[in-house]
Amino acid sequence: MEMHQVRYFLAAAKIKNFTKAATACGVSAPSLLRAIGLLEQEFGGALFTRERGNIQLTELGRLAHPHLQQIHTEAEEAKRRAKSLLDVGRTSLKLGIMCTIAPSQFVKLIDNFRKRNPKVSLQILDRTAEQLQTALLAGELEVAIYGHPEEIAEDKFHKLPLYKEKMVIALPQGHALCRGSEVKVSELDGEPYLERTNCEFAQFGEKVFAEKGVGGPTVYTSERDDWVLAMVAAGMGYSFLPESTARFPDVAVRPLVEPDFWRQINVVTVRGRPHSPAVGAFVREVMRAKWMGRPALSKRDLVDRDDDAEEDVA
Repeated sequence: MEMHQVRYFLAAAKIKNFTKAATACGVSAPSLLRAIGLLEQEFGGALFTRERGNIQLTELGRLAHPHLQQIHTEAEEAKRRAKSLLDVGRTSLKLGIMCTIAPSQFVKLIDNFRKRNPKVSLQILDRTAEQLQTALLAGELEVAIYGHPEEIAEDKFHKLPLYKEKMVIALPQGHALCRGSEVKVSELDGEPYLERTNCEFAQFGEKVFAEKGVGGPTVYTSERDDWVLAMVAAGMGYSFLPESTARFPDVAVRPLVEPDFWRQINVVTVRGRPHSPAVGAFVREVMRAKWMGRPALSKRDLVDRDDDAEEDVA
């Protein structure tokens, strides 16, 4: 059974005339009759009574009609949904953003995306890196922006690097460690610590600190970076943050060294999974944007490779 046979059958059943039904379907009467004949072979009997200038459904035709009507309706709905999915102007996009990334990095990006794609319904979720990875694999998100020092299931994700930034130590103004231009991990031993519970470096950092024998009391824990920074400003201890988020009145920032920590932020999709045009439009917008004042890392890598290729040819 083919969809055009179903369409011809429904037209003939409604109009009750093969010639007029063929005209309505945009085909010749012989083509319509052949298609209905093949359909009758599949059902094992006549679907119409043939009378001069008038046709009626047989008992078998009346039995088949609601089922064929349902097939046609569902096929049309599937086509409608597919067309909507393929039309970037009329679709939705589920975007995940890591909650430890400063909003200032995205305001211009989101604004530009909405201006170029005004009919896309954009849904944004802020989660931890681990939660975003899980949501991507489960199909709850189509694209996410995050970074993690020990990313899992690398083979399951496609990543485009956007930028790298240094992890820093936030200290109260006037703290003894502010005298230097940087802070060594060993210098933090015994210092009171203000913990960011959503920090993607938590387990990784704890391991490094333990290996170096560095410790100290954790005096405050919060999911909110602004609260942690307020506690730093109040002189309650130090915290460990990305450079772009460690901006707060009366807080001094110093790079952490020996070892130093960097995080790479990527735009991530699930490898091999088909995506709506809205995802492609968003990724293009991401590649247009400036990250930490510079083009995306993956865009810079392409330029560098092209330059290298030109030098090889020369």
